[in-house]
Amino acid sequence: MKQAQRLKSVRYDIRGPVLRRAQELEDAGHQILKLNLGNPAPWGLATPEPIVADMVHNLSSAQGYSDARGIYSARVAVAQYYQSQGVTDVQPEDVMLGNGVSELIVMVLQALLDAGDEVLVPSPDYPLWTGAVLLCGGRAVHYRCDEAAGWVPDLEHLAARIGPDTRAMVIINPNNPTGAVYPRETLLGMLELAREHRLLVLTDEIYDKIVFDGQTHYTAAALAPDIPMVSMGGLSKTYRAAGFRSGWLALSGFTGHSGDYREGLQLLANMRLCPNVPGQHAIQTALGGYQSIEALIRPGGRLYEQRNHAWEKLVAIPGVDCVRPQGALYLFARLDPAIHKIHDDERLIIDLLEQQHLLLSHGTGFNLDTPDHLRLVFLAPHEVLDDATDRLSIFLETYHQ
Repeated sequence: MKQAQRLKSVRYDIRGPVLRRAQELEDAGHQILKLNLGNPAPWGLATPEPIVADMVHNLSSAQGYSDARGIYSARVAVAQYYQSQGVTDVQPEDVMLGNGVSELIVMVLQALLDAGDEVLVPSPDYPLWTGAVLLCGGRAVHYRCDEAAGWVPDLEHLAARIGPDTRAMVIINPNNPTGAVYPRETLLGMLELAREHRLLVLTDEIYDKIVFDGQTHYTAAALAPDIPMVSMGGLSKTYRAAGFRSGWLALSGFTGHSGDYREGLQLLANMRLCPNVPGQHAIQTALGGYQSIEALIRPGGRLYEQRNHAWEKLVAIPGVDCVRPQGALYLFARLDPAIHKIHDDERLIIDLLEQQHLLLSHGTGFNLDTPDHLRLVFLAPHEVLDDATDRLSIFLETYHQ
């Protein structure tokens, strides 16, 4: 049996051949140090107890299907959250819940794209965006984020990538994999291009509260209330509840002519019956309660200190440089091509895995066009980060392709 032809061009390399090789090594009895996925739970970053308790309390009433859009109390909480961020026109009927943001990404693109339609996606990106565009019959057109400017989108390059078939612009802020937090001026420039070319804006803001060094995350929908926008967020990162698969989208800036797109989203929501109901009951408590992430991201907080420690260890390795991330959970390090002559970064990551039993992610897996970057997750405690960076340093000392 052959797989569908449309899958031939779809890649999701962060869970692709490298991960399969890691599983083979584990099956053979090797212990692998995994710093490849932004999964808080394995590193002791647990979901706050009030969120768990509220979900458990509601289990008896969460056994049947919910409204296809999600339970009303959770949609009210999401709407109120966006209102508090300055997106005043969002109401519960503008909110739809999903099995994580991942499911919603696919749904918003399925409802939008016809064959050959183009979507502007950052490079590097969270690769589900590129894969989902292709899966939905569209074409991902990548706009450059400038490493020399702190990985901020290059507005001139973005403008040059807009064509007659462009339907939407994706904004990932804070960015995965780079950790960039976009300045207000950059966002306004991106939104002006969307306004000028009548594009739908799709914002992935899953890391909106994980920002460091006094940086401010600007909610894109609050900066452009007149532009049709789908804003997405969830519990997996800020609230350390990745396994709950509890995400949301909010529609803003839509006029009376948006009914057709809304109907498409509703059709897709109906076809999947409903999101995971127990996980929905965690949303109201999470958004309305004490925001425990704040203690983790300030100086002295665990995520703040682990980011600094891992960054210092990485940039101390000869031939390795890294823009210090202002948000999210990742270090996106560059291997100096003059010192580390890499032409296949997936091969590099597999060789690192086999020789040092360390699992990281390669830069081209995030749709970067040069094979000279790798991503390391800094969720682990200091001693684990020390072990990982020591293994990487030993490996790079003698590695050649």
